[in-house]
Amino acid sequence: MALTLRQLEIFRAIALRGSTTAAAQSVPLSQSATSAALNELESTLTVRLFDRVGKRLLLNDNGRVLLPAALAILDGARTAAAAFAPQRTAAGDLRLFASTTVGNYLLPRLLARFGDWQAGTQLQLRIGNTQEVVDAVRDFETDLGLIEGPCHSPMIRVIPWLQDELVIVAAPTHELAKAANRRRLTVAQLGRALWLMREPGSGTREAVEQALLARFLSFPATMTLGSSEAIKNAAAEGLGISYLSRYVVDDLIAAKRLQVLATQMPELTRRLTIIHHEKKILSDSLRRFIAHCEATPTQ
Repeated sequence: MALTLRQLEIFRAIALRGSTTAAAQSVPLSQSATSAALNELESTLTVRLFDRVGKRLLLNDNGRVLLPAALAILDGARTAAAAFAPQRTAAGDLRLFASTTVGNYLLPRLLARFGDWQAGTQLQLRIGNTQEVVDAVRDFETDLGLIEGPCHSPMIRVIPWLQDELVIVAAPTHELAKAANRRRLTVAQLGRALWLMREPGSGTREAVEQALLARFLSFPATMTLGSSEAIKNAAAEGLGISYLSRYVVDDLIAAKRLQVLATQMPELTRRLTIIHHEKKILSDSLRRFIAHCEATPTQ
């Protein structure tokens, strides 16, 4: 039995996109050639890898066994090819995917202080929410993830990194900011406020939901905004209150456009983490970058 990298590429594309038609656009091949390649792979393995449900192809038990091995093999082949590319330097390349708090407020300083750029290291950086980062790491679409929320995937190694404090903030002119200057805000007062929240899938959203649900009998009124930057600026304009990372709001607190509210809520902290697939082969450059993150102050 001989499997080829091309067969595994086509299998991966079908598994991630759910049909030979969608997979054919990314491989790229015609739909008929993609379907023929899948049939050839299943014939070689003498098993079906997908359940056919209408036009959809859904991984069955055999396919779910093959997928993580296929992803690891393809990632290893990509790493090996990059190591011997003509334009290759000794430094290595970095594909990073960071959640928004880390990517917007911590990574710029870390990247500026990483010395491998002088040796020719190339950077690909994406920024999204925590769930998007976890999914990309799981599917070998990025080398390292840096996230602010929990990782629930069993196939991913989690490296504890920084401690992050979340604080409740509002504009100094907000009625709750004025009330907090007199005495700590009660849970009842907070429950009547309009909360500005991140979208589902955000690590900040998950941490805040857990904190609020533990205290309120009914969930407060909320408004969903797609980024921490939008939330902090909306809060600074007096639209509502929010729970945000210290890393996010320190600049507007210093400018006196936001105020940390004194409340009866307990302190809320979380652990920022670095993640990679458990089968990921870490290059020297990736190992150096992880060590750099662990050793470099972010303030």
